This record gives sequence, C-alpha cells and structure tokens, in this order.
Amino acid sequence: MKYGEKAIAEAKLELWDNPFPEKEYTVEITFPEFTCLCPRSGYPDFATIHITYVPDKYIVELRSLKLYLNTYRDKYITHEEAVNRIYADLKQALAPRSIEIVGDFNVRGGIKTVVRVSSSGAQ
Repeated sequence: MKYGEKAIAEAKLELWDNPFPEKEYTVEITFPEFTCLCPRSGYPDFATIHITYVPDKYIVELRSLKLYLNTYRDKYITHEEAVNRIYADLKQALAPRSIEIVGDFNVRGGIKTVVRVSSSGAQ
C-alpha cells in the first residue's frame, strides 16, 4: 500500500478549536476532485463538493477533510447518499451553527445532478 492510500484508509476528521467562537463568520470550502463509483455500473462519478458552515466551537482541519473526502473514491454510492453522508458526518463532528453541503456532479449520460443538503442550527 502506498503512503497516500494508507493515509486515506486511516482518514479521520480532525477538529480544531474555533479561534473566534464569539464571532459569527462563514467558512467556505471547495473540493473539486471528489470521486465515487456508480452503484449500478461501477463507472466513476466526479463532482465538486462545496461546504459552507458557520462554526461554533470547532473548525475542521483541511488536510483531514481532504483525506476524508477521498475515502469515497472507491465507494459504490449514489450522489444523494454521498452528499447526505458528508453532511451528516460534518454536522455531527462540528456541531456548527449552520451547515450546507452541495455536491455538483459532472454530466454523465447526458444528466447533470446537483444535490444540496442544509440546516440552520446544530440540532
């Protein structure tokens, strides 16, 4: 196993203390290299994942987020399930004031898919 594959296999979201918990500010993260596999055909699906959140106590460390998102590259998963899982994992880990995840999937077979999951509040 190569070092990058090992890092992805061991990926865990790492949280840091929010340096400004008294402020309400927005963090926007774009990951244009997201891949997963179609559960029907096995063909790869490519997407840009947009993460927007208002932190409370924690922020996500970016390298750990990159490795976490790369764990999907070998998963047979629908667009909807992938985006909803990312949303659930980040919402649970960060408990942000609000969060939105958008999966903007590349056209495949003449179909364009955008999946958006959001909430306000940490409940």
